[in-house]
Amino acid sequence: MLDTKFIRENHDRVLHNSHAKHTQPDISGFLRLDERRRAIIQQAQDLKAKRNTVSEEIARLKKAKENADALIAEMKTVSDTIKHLDDELRGVEEQMEHITLFIPNVTHESVPHGKDASGNIEVRRKDGVNPCEGERGFRKDHATLAKELGIVDFERGAKISGSGFPLYTGKGARLERALLNFMLDQHTGNNGYTEVFVPFLVNEASMRGTGQLPKFAEDMYTCAADDLYLIPTAEVPITNIYRDEILPASELTKKHCGYSACFRREAGSYGKDTRGFLRLHQFNKIEMVKFAKPDESYAELESLVNDAEGILQVLGIPYRVILLCDGDTGFSSAKTYDLEVWSPAEQKWLEVSSCSNFEDFQARRANIRYRTEQGAKPEFLHTLNGSGLATPRLMVALLEHYQTEDGTIRIPAPLQPYCGFEQIG
Repeated sequence: MLDTKFIRENHDRVLHNSHAKHTQPDISGFLRLDERRRAIIQQAQDLKAKRNTVSEEIARLKKAKENADALIAEMKTVSDTIKHLDDELRGVEEQMEHITLFIPNVTHESVPHGKDASGNIEVRRKDGVNPCEGERGFRKDHATLAKELGIVDFERGAKISGSGFPLYTGKGARLERALLNFMLDQHTGNNGYTEVFVPFLVNEASMRGTGQLPKFAEDMYTCAADDLYLIPTAEVPITNIYRDEILPASELTKKHCGYSACFRREAGSYGKDTRGFLRLHQFNKIEMVKFAKPDESYAELESLVNDAEGILQVLGIPYRVILLCDGDTGFSSAKTYDLEVWSPAEQKWLEVSSCSNFEDFQARRANIRYRTEQGAKPEFLHTLNGSGLATPRLMVALLEHYQTEDGTIRIPAPLQPYCGFEQIG
């Protein structure tokens, strides 16, 4: 959520940014409401000041045993007007808040301008350890490999729940669990994150606090009878741990990571490639979330990206880092880097992580603040998050890069202690 004063003083920038992010919030309507809000506040303050002054005069007249009926009647009218103004003010502020919930975050000045993903900029790329270099002819895609090796059963998963809900079996289930435990250990042991295990169902306030609601309601799985939502990412519950709280500055930067299943309806995925792991309704992910001081948040963003990259470097998987342009940057984000792994079979890059700085956008919505010292006015902190990592497309890259000519999948050495085996054949 953007600050009202910021919108008022930078309305052209806010409008341009909204159009760049492909949204059409009612900025002009917001400004009209803001003007009316300020007029109501001024009128109410003037009337309250008048009421206070006249109340003193009424008290003086009564003490002198003089007639104060006319003033009392006038103040009754003034009080009724004040009540009417207070009621109108609440209505105006509710309308303003509704509009602000649809206004996207303003992108950072370092974010390039672009209409869509074609405007993104590659920052760097890293080659991986490829045990099959020079043996390209035999490569199979991940879906074929998973079926032949009996490690993922997409058909039975679809029978149980529908397409997009994979069923991991045998060594496939072990490998999935190994990846999750390996990544959690990397982030907690090497990168300084505190692990949390969060609820997978959250209330409306939590979804609104991180920006999923109301704009992305159609992408949510809901439990209407209980007014709860299945989380699309652990970002939601982890960020809301500190909703409506004030943290001491001495605790910042605060870093949490956690595992969750993620649930997404993918309402806009019609016509996109949904084979195998490429697009799922349920998948697993390790999430990293930071709560930082505003003047440190962009350094923390670079560190966050490095933490996500570290997983791919240890696993020896080729990847690249992309800086998203404003037209491809998410609704709540001020700046985002994507990490993409290379799929030899698909012959394209696949996103496995998105690392973003939201500045104070989420903190305002969730009312998360920090205080520099005792008695100081609390300020909104900055929130950041990133996938560390999501497993489906990571699994695609792992299977396709570590396959051998005889159909065996070699397990990267760092994963072997977690798996309990060296290969899948």
